[in-house]
Amino acid sequence: MPEFIYPHTHRVAGVDEVGRGPLVGDVVTAAVILDPAKPIAGLADSKKLSEKKRLALYELIREHALAWAIGRATPEEIDQLNILHATMLAMQRAVAGLAIVPEYVLIDGNRCPALAMPSSAVVKGDSLVAEISAASILAKVTRDAEMAALDLQYPQYGFAQHKGYPTPVHLERLRQFGATPHHRRSFAPVRNALLDAEVNAAVSSL
Repeated sequence: MPEFIYPHTHRVAGVDEVGRGPLVGDVVTAAVILDPAKPIAGLADSKKLSEKKRLALYELIREHALAWAIGRATPEEIDQLNILHATMLAMQRAVAGLAIVPEYVLIDGNRCPALAMPSSAVVKGDSLVAEISAASILAKVTRDAEMAALDLQYPQYGFAQHKGYPTPVHLERLRQFGATPHHRRSFAPVRNALLDAEVNAAVSSL
């Protein structure tokens, strides 16, 4: 992994998110402070790892990190705040959930939430900073598991396969079955499906 230069400290937290693009479910974030005495080999952007490798690293991170925490924002919060501000809120919650207060926080992307400690945004940080890579793995495995659980509740939507992203299959099932309580109503495909359902109901009542 290429090295990203940042202020020297033993309490650097990396933060990343998963789930800004999907139409359903929480946006999930993670914050991780790694232990320099227990390096974890193989950390990388979670999207570039196989599911088997992600799961193995997920367990190692939880076991060996000095501290880790999950944060989230619900579909209701996303609809109320918009996805960007909801993501910032979820990142704040992840950092606040750490059992150890970090001295510095590195955020994947191009902007930072308001935090009580210094922070920097790192574009492509999940490929450059081990702490952010670890956070990306925790966030993705957590959210994927939640989508698998939602798939058991609503098997007709295929959540376990597309993870809530607006794939052709998801959009077709949304038109066919309507929105679940877990869909983000402010996102255009969901909003349009709800409007179509209202129109169809009105027409049927004539």
